[in-house]
Amino acid sequence: MSDAAARAHLRALAHAPRPAGGAAEAVARAHAADTLRRLRFDVQEVPFTYSALVGRWGTPIAGLASITVLAAAASFGAAGRASAALTLMSAALVVGGMIGWWAARRGVLSAPVLRRRGVNLVATRGDARPTVWLVAHLDSKSQPVPIGVRAAGVTGTIVAWLAALVLAGAQLAGATWATPAVWWALAAFAAVAGVPVAASVVTARSPGALDDASGVATVLLAAEALRDLPEAPGVLLTSAEELGLAGARAWCAQRHAAGEVAGVALNVDGVDDVGALTAMTGARVPTALVAALEAAARDAGATLGVRRLVPGILVDAVALADAGWATLTLSRGTWGTLTRIHSPRDSADRLDGTGVAEAARVLAGAARALLGAARGGARGGEPGVRVPPAGRTA
Repeated sequence: MSDAAARAHLRALAHAPRPAGGAAEAVARAHAADTLRRLRFDVQEVPFTYSALVGRWGTPIAGLASITVLAAAASFGAAGRASAALTLMSAALVVGGMIGWWAARRGVLSAPVLRRRGVNLVATRGDARPTVWLVAHLDSKSQPVPIGVRAAGVTGTIVAWLAALVLAGAQLAGATWATPAVWWALAAFAAVAGVPVAASVVTARSPGALDDASGVATVLLAAEALRDLPEAPGVLLTSAEELGLAGARAWCAQRHAAGEVAGVALNVDGVDDVGALTAMTGARVPTALVAALEAAARDAGATLGVRRLVPGILVDAVALADAGWATLTLSRGTWGTLTRIHSPRDSADRLDGTGVAEAARVLAGAARALLGAARGGARGGEPGVRVPPAGRTA
C-alpha cells in the first residue's frame, strides 16, 4: 500500500469530471474492475434506473421552500398573528417532512421524471455472499457553493426553524420581546442561511479526486492488502451517489428483492492527505465497527476520531443504514478540505497519496478483524471486535 500506488489510482480515477452515467465514470469503473479482476475478484456491473430529480433539484427546492415559509411566518408574526405563523410552520414541517422522507427513500428510485440509468460495480471473492463490504462511489459532481458553506447553510436553516417556533410560542404566551423587529431579523437570518442551500445546484466541473476517487483508491488498495485471505470482503462501488445516493439505494433494493440480509459496510468518502482519520457515524453508532477501526488505526500508528455526520452532508452509509446495515464512513481531512470538494480544484495533483495509503492500511486491518469475527477465527476473538448480527433484508 505505497503512496505511489495510491497516486496511480488517483490519476487513473480522477482524470476528468465523472458525472453519473457519463463516459469518464465508465473509464473509472473499468479501471476499478480491471484492478479487482487482477486480485481474483468476480466482478459484475449491475445496472439500475433512478430519478435524478431528487439528487439534482431536491436541495435547491428545499432551500427555496424554507426561505419562503419562514418569510411568510415572519409576516404573520410581525402582524401579531402568532397562531397563524405557528400553524403555517407546523404544516410545512409535517408536509415537507413527509415529502422529504418519500423523496429520499423512495422517490429517488421511483419518481417518474428525469429517469436515468446507472451502473454499480459489485465484486466478490471466495464467498459470493460476504457479510462485510467495502464501499465507495465512482461519480463526482460540482456545485457553485462549497460543501462546507452548504453544511453551514443547512445548520443555520435548522437553527432558524427552531428559533421561529420558539418565537411564535413566546408571542402566544405574551412575551414582550417577540416584536416585529425580531421576526424580521429572524426572517433575514433564515434567508441568509437558505441561500447556499438553494444555490446547491448540480454541475459537472469537478474531477472529484477527494470526492470520491480517494475512497475508491482506498478500497482498491485495501482489497489488495487482503489478497492473502481465502474469502475477501465484498466490494461495492456505486454510481449516482451524488444524485440522492441512488446507487446505494438501488443496490439495497435489489438485495431486498432477492431476500438478502443486511450486513456490515465500511464506506470510504473524502480522504485527504491532511487531518486525522475520522469514522463518521449516523444516529446509531456501530460500536463493533468503531472498535475494529480503532484497533486497526493503533496497529497502523494512525489516529482515529469518531463523530457524527455533519448536517447537510450525505454519503452512501446513510442509504445503507436506512436499509438496516451496520455502517459508517471513513474519511480524512480538515475544514479546508471541504472548500475543495465539489469544486474544479478537487484534482488529483493536489493529493500525494499518503492519506489514501494510510486509510487503506486502517481499512484493511478493520476488514480483516471483522471477517475474522464473522468466521469465528483468531482475530475474531479480539476484545471489542464482534460482527453485529445480520439485519433485516436489504
